[in-house]
Amino acid sequence: MSVGLILLIVLGLGVLGFFIGRQRALSVADGEPRNLHSLPGYYGWEVFLFATVPALVLLVAWLFIQPVVIENRVSAMLPEADIAQAGSITLVMTDVRRIAQGLDAVAKKAGLDEAGINAMRADLTDMRGRLASVGVAIGSNVTPSTLEAAKAYRNLNSSFSQVKSIAVVLTALAGFAWALFQINPEQRARNLVERFTLVLLASSSLIAVATTFGIVFSLVAESIHFFKLYDFKQFFFSTTWNPKFGGGSDLGIWPLVWGTLYVSFIALIVSVPIGLMAAIYLSEYANKTVRAFAKPAIEILAGIPTIVYGLFALITVGPFLRDWFAQPMGMGNSSSSVMTAGIVMGIMLIPFVSSLSDDIINAVPQSMRDGSFGLGATHSETVKQVIMPAALPGIVGAVLLAASRAIGETMIVVMGAGAAAKMDLNPFEAMTTITVKIVSQLTGDTEFASPETLVAFALGLTLFCFTLGLNVIALVIVRKYREQYE
Repeated sequence: MSVGLILLIVLGLGVLGFFIGRQRALSVADGEPRNLHSLPGYYGWEVFLFATVPALVLLVAWLFIQPVVIENRVSAMLPEADIAQAGSITLVMTDVRRIAQGLDAVAKKAGLDEAGINAMRADLTDMRGRLASVGVAIGSNVTPSTLEAAKAYRNLNSSFSQVKSIAVVLTALAGFAWALFQINPEQRARNLVERFTLVLLASSSLIAVATTFGIVFSLVAESIHFFKLYDFKQFFFSTTWNPKFGGGSDLGIWPLVWGTLYVSFIALIVSVPIGLMAAIYLSEYANKTVRAFAKPAIEILAGIPTIVYGLFALITVGPFLRDWFAQPMGMGNSSSSVMTAGIVMGIMLIPFVSSLSDDIINAVPQSMRDGSFGLGATHSETVKQVIMPAALPGIVGAVLLAASRAIGETMIVVMGAGAAAKMDLNPFEAMTTITVKIVSQLTGDTEFASPETLVAFALGLTLFCFTLGLNVIALVIVRKYREQYE
């Protein structure tokens, strides 16, 4: 039974429980709602919650635990010789999973039962041919013991899935029945539902915290694994980035840091003045008609996919800068450059700066404007000498948040700046950033067993720390600003 079907059954029981619970509450009250402690709907919600929430919690926990249990049991079946031949147990388990999926596909396509699969398993060449026919490629070093482990993996997965379906449905039925038979006129159904809802809301709020800890833990764990295989001094102090799968790599981070900061700096040079001046105009000078049109029009820029910005950089901005600036000045012949990516990224960041700055300027108390006007200052003098200094902490926070957004951008850099990891002052040369190299290192070989792949996690942790620091600084500044003017 698929997960989707299980969800439909559980939710169907919950909806059915709502109506039956409501009707039972009226029945035990002899049709008079005033005899009940709570409104009839609360009794229905009680049955709904007890029929769905425990079952869904069990389903989610099962989906997380099942793969771990199955892989631990199957990996114990693999001979040490097979693991040594493949290089790591991760590679062997990858083939095991692929073959297990292929067995299902072959059995479904050819209509084979377990006996047919066993007969096919006896001929390794025929097995490879059958798997290839359904789009499953396996390594040349696959042994009969690996095929046996794949069959065990498939059988365990099937058995666990059946038990999962039965356990989840029985849990839903048990909760349904228990809540239904607990209904009586004195039951405080409203209090129970509200407490249940409070627990659900609190649990939901913890998901973001748990996700953050999960991200940090995964980055830190894999980064530690990377630094066990590669010298951290070479990573943090080398100025050469030259990964070579198979060994002999130079994985210095500084060329990537330089490219990231260079592109982000140009993007901020473009976005901050334009966005700030747009915010001043919209908040201080524009009438309501112009503001009602211009502000949403500027914010549309934030909704454009970054791949579209990348195409704009590749097709329009890059060739324009190359033909009109780089080549005439003898500074380069490529349309992919730091300047291309920086300008297009700056255009993308304009709404981030303008919208936040606009809200911050509007939050400056009107009394400060009135006081300035009362002293005889003009509107321009008021903006320059009163409003902007008052809004400066919030504006700085907006700029730092935009900088964090620029540092984490990928697609615009891929299509606009190229992929050359180098340190150069020429803005019309192709360079790259940390995010681009994270993607390139994890493309293709996704087995986390070599420094060339694991370096992506070290890069990610470095970028995470950098952007986290910027966000913390921005939040501190904005909070200080809000405390002053609320």
